[in-house]
Order: sequence, then C-alpha cells, then structure tokens
Amino acid sequence: MVSRPHTVALIVAAGSGSRAGGAQPKQFRLVRGKPMLWHSYAALTAHPAIDQVYVAVSAGQEVEAAAALADLKQPILLQGGQTRRESVYLGLKAIAADQKVDQVLIHDAARPFLPAQVIDDLLNALLRAPGAVPALPVVDSLSRGTDLLSETVARENLWRIQTPQAFAFQDIYAAHLSWTGAEPTDDARMLMAQGGDVRIVPGAEALNKFTFSSDFAGNSMPTFRSGNGFDVHRLVLGAELWLCGVQILHDKGLDGHSDADVAMHALTDAILGAMAKGDIGDHFPPSDPQWRAASSDRFLAHAIKLARADGFDLSNADVTIICEQPKVGPFRTKMRARLAEIMAVDVDRISVKATTTEMLGFTGRGEGIAAQATATFEKI
Repeated sequence: MVSRPHTVALIVAAGSGSRAGGAQPKQFRLVRGKPMLWHSYAALTAHPAIDQVYVAVSAGQEVEAAAALADLKQPILLQGGQTRRESVYLGLKAIAADQKVDQVLIHDAARPFLPAQVIDDLLNALLRAPGAVPALPVVDSLSRGTDLLSETVARENLWRIQTPQAFAFQDIYAAHLSWTGAEPTDDARMLMAQGGDVRIVPGAEALNKFTFSSDFAGNSMPTFRSGNGFDVHRLVLGAELWLCGVQILHDKGLDGHSDADVAMHALTDAILGAMAKGDIGDHFPPSDPQWRAASSDRFLAHAIKLARADGFDLSNADVTIICEQPKVGPFRTKMRARLAEIMAVDVDRISVKATTTEMLGFTGRGEGIAAQATATFEKI
C-alpha cells in the first residue's frame, strides 16, 4: 500500500494588522462571533489530509493565540518575524527541525473562510508540480492612471492570487533558505525564482483577504440567520377567516385581538426571531386597543422592515398551516402571492403548505387552527 504524503499547514498570524484599525491585531478580532484566526485553523485541522497545523505569531501573542483557539485542537505555536517572509521562513525552519514533512500549505490568517474544496484542489495539483496556488480570474476592467484614466490593461490571463499556497516542503524551504532578493509578494514567487512550476487551481470569493476596517463590517454576525414561529387561534362562529392575508369563506373564523391571521402571525414571529427582536406581542401588544381587528399584514411588513434595516434580505420563508378544515390547497397560490407582495420578494421565495393532525387534538376536532413558520435571511 502506498502511504499518503505527510502534510502540514502553517498559518501566518504574526502581523499587527495596522491597516485594519483598532487596538487589537486583526487576526484576533471577532469575525462572525469567533477570532479571525479561529476560522482558518478550524478548517485546516478538520481536513483529513492535513496532519498538523502550526501557527506563527509575534512574540508576546502566544497567550492571546492560545485563547483564540482554546476550543479546538491544541495549536502548535511558533514565533514569527518582522515580515511575512521572515515569519514563513522561521515557521518552515521550526517544522523541518520538528519532523519530516512532504507537503506544506502556507496560509494567511487574514483569509478566514477556507473551503475544503480549495484544499483538495491544491493537494491534487501537487501531484503534478512542486507548487500550487488558488486564484480567481480578474473580471473587472483594468486601467492605469492617477486622477484620470489612461491606458487600458488587458485582463486576459490575469489572476487574483490567494492563500493557502501549497508546496513540496523541501522545495519551498530551499527557496526560503536561498532567498536574497527584495521582499516577495508571496511564497509562490519565491519558488518560481528557483525554477519551480506553480499550478493554478480555482480560488474562492470566500477567501477574500481582510485588510481594512471596512472588511469587518457585517462580519460580526452570521451571514445567514433563521427563525421560527408558532401560533394558535380558536375557531368561532361569526368571525372572518384570514390565512396568509387571504380571506377564506368558511362557517367559522379565527378569534383574536387583531384579524387573527394565525399563519401571518407565525411568519412574523419567525422573522422577529431571526433578527433576535422579541416576538409579535412585544411590538404589537394585545393590550393596546389600536391593534383591535388590525390587519396582520401591518405586523408582517413591520417585521420585514426591521430585518432590512439590519442589513438582511429574505432568502426564503416556509409556512405550514395545521387544520382539518378548510382545505388550504385551492388558496395556496393566492397566499404565496399575498405574502410575497407584503414582503416585497419574489414569490418563489415563499412556500405555503398545509397538513392535518389526523383528527387528533384541538385542530383535529375543528376547535382551532395552528401554524408554524420558518424564515431564513442572508446578509445583504
């Protein structure tokens, strides 16, 4: 049996991150609830082809780095240098003294979101070359100039180079040992200066580098948020029946302080829950007479407005109505259209379903209607 290559990763996290602003080095600032360093370290340690992960930090940052990774596999911390190249060199030197390594991935902590597919592609590329980098094609128009545009630069065969960059360990270590030139832009350039080939594999937009303070905007919370809601109303004689903003002719209607649209109430609560803004009673208390017989579309419109004010847009909403009667099927198209209209989204983002409880419980006895809803949002 052929044994697989022994592969390690080196995360460079020794910078001060001065361009990102703030008193704390950017690799330790929170991004989506975790220190930035945590994300790439978690991705690399979780990958089955990577045997160990080393982290190069500045002198005096060891305690902060260990705390940032406390809930993950115990990190191997190395002391970095004054420049990125020096930090990588010191890391490679320490790794070479520690164990025999076949392959190494060198990654910047400022690129926290590392897809496993990128790692797979890099390691596969090392079967054909001593180096590999992830890269994205340049798609924007390029031009030289200062205040005024001058000549256009052809963008064909231009690439945005990312990390991690993967290498045959001895080749990249030798390139660092012999380097005498100016500060290189990356490790791939150093290998190429020694005559080594570097292959390009598909990069990922998720791998974009955090450099300035604006890069942190919107990343203190998850990109996606989801909430759920549940509501019940009693069926009574003499009341109108509204479900998802559509009036349905029936011998009974729903009783409540407002129009008692149980489905829209559940969806409103799902949206408020996703935004961590309480529930429908917090915003529209039943003790307030102004909401007596109010149309529930006002509640739903208010909730979606709050979500958008926080920078989120609805990805999809799913509503399930639970009752024996009336049959919801004939009204589903209108219901979806009405909800989409209120929330100003495409109707294909809205699902409305119905089910029964097989004659069991209060819904089975026709005493009331229940509804549950889920709403998912994406950061705009």
